Amino acid sequence: MAKLTKKQKEAQSKIDKNKLYSLEEASALVKEITNVKFDASIDLAVRLGVDPRKANQMVRGVVTLPHGTGKDVKVLALVTPDKEAEAKEAGADFVGLDEYLEKIKGGWTDVDVIVTMPSVMGKLGPLGRILGPRGLMPNPKTGTVTMDVAKAVSDVKAGKIDFKVDKTGIVHAAIGKASFSADKIAGNARELIDTLVKMKPSAAKGVYMKSIYLSSTMSPSIQLDPKAVQ
Repeated sequence: MAKLTKKQKEAQSKIDKNKLYSLEEASALVKEITNVKFDASIDLAVRLGVDPRKANQMVRGVVTLPHGTGKDVKVLALVTPDKEAEAKEAGADFVGLDEYLEKIKGGWTDVDVIVTMPSVMGKLGPLGRILGPRGLMPNPKTGTVTMDVAKAVSDVKAGKIDFKVDKTGIVHAAIGKASFSADKIAGNARELIDTLVKMKPSAAKGVYMKSIYLSSTMSPSIQLDPKAVQ
């Protein structure tokens, strides 16, 4: 087992492992225990009482974080020529179609989100093996396949993220940066948690929010009190 560094020991000493923290307490504490030299991501991990193997218990959706993600999200708009101008005006970093499809075929995936139109999805199908594993395949459920390209691009740039419960029943999401104020971290976390509560599948029985942890890049996790945030 790897030895903890002095900074890691110091960070862990500030967390009471026997305590369930409020969202406000955890948001302030996560800033205090983050001591890396870069602007670390703040992550939320929520364990849900669902069985993701069953279609009627799958939890997947989108949420717009009120204070943004703190990240400069690079957006590729794969659109027909008549939609290029609105995609550019909305802030898309890359706009086009066939030339970018060829680049992707060659292995280029230097973007965070791809927005496209329903009529283009047929061309993207063969690229699923490249885009799928990287989480880049556009999906109507997350609003990235739409005729309103400008709105889709603007939403992503403003802080819209998509989330999906993994096979172990956990939703992981980056909800901000360590440079955010504690209030902004708490606000973004609450928005995601509230969205998850609203999306509780009717087939899910028993305790829905089993555990919630807040952490930053390379920091220990802080356990929240699920009852206090619902």
